[in-house]
Amino acid sequence: MEEIVLYKKEGRIAHIILNRPEHLNAISEELPKLLNEKVEMANDDDEVHVIVLSGSGKAFCSGYDLKEFAEKPRPVLGSQDMPWDPMVDYKFMRSCTDHFMSLWRSYKPVICKVHGYAVAGGSDIALCADIVLMAEEAMIGYPPARVWGCPTTMMWVFRLGAEKAKRMLLTGDLVNGREAERMGLIYKSVPASQLDEETERLAQRMAGIPKNQLMMQKLAINSAYNNMGLETTQMMATFFDGMARHTPEGVAFKSRCEEIGFHQTVKERDSGKDL
Repeated sequence: MEEIVLYKKEGRIAHIILNRPEHLNAISEELPKLLNEKVEMANDDDEVHVIVLSGSGKAFCSGYDLKEFAEKPRPVLGSQDMPWDPMVDYKFMRSCTDHFMSLWRSYKPVICKVHGYAVAGGSDIALCADIVLMAEEAMIGYPPARVWGCPTTMMWVFRLGAEKAKRMLLTGDLVNGREAERMGLIYKSVPASQLDEETERLAQRMAGIPKNQLMMQKLAINSAYNNMGLETTQMMATFFDGMARHTPEGVAFKSRCEEIGFHQTVKERDSGKDL
């Protein structure tokens, strides 16, 4: 089987590539841990100064694989038989959150390159990176905020502030790269044809800086967010994520996925009609 998270090194730059292109790099049960392992590999490599995270195929990441987590009858990971045990759900989802946050904890800076889509859990992954570059027409957002989810990393509020984070999470809307840059959610958007070149230019600029300098600056900046309660916020968000899948509406969403498939169910949820 082909690896679902690839690792390649070019000089001082490590490339970590989500590699489930036939599923738009949807998050499988194994992917979060494998992502973490590749981040650790880059951090343990003394030659690497910078990490670039990307996705193969047509999109960066389309979120959790709902064929695996939503279409299969209960019980499955994240969707227990009722009554549910919130601590069982929390243990699994917290592990995913911690694996995604390996990007944030990484001593080497992480640039995320987004094309196509970074939605739902895929936006969780992207926003854990230090700097996000997007193609102008690429889309980012968290549609499960409408039903069946809460972003466990909650990086939306730490990147946008309260009001703009509420605008995104109280609608579940998607925005393109240009709008994401205007909002301050990401660093920069560029035409898709320039995305690789722009990412490489920034990575090479960082790669010329000593590793200890990069590490010091990143740790100092991250400490401000830790002091603001990042870990406590993530604990609450991860609990709420589990709750969202076991509310009456969450159970109904899951049943509908089993009945008609997740593609059609997601279209119904995100149509803007009353739920």
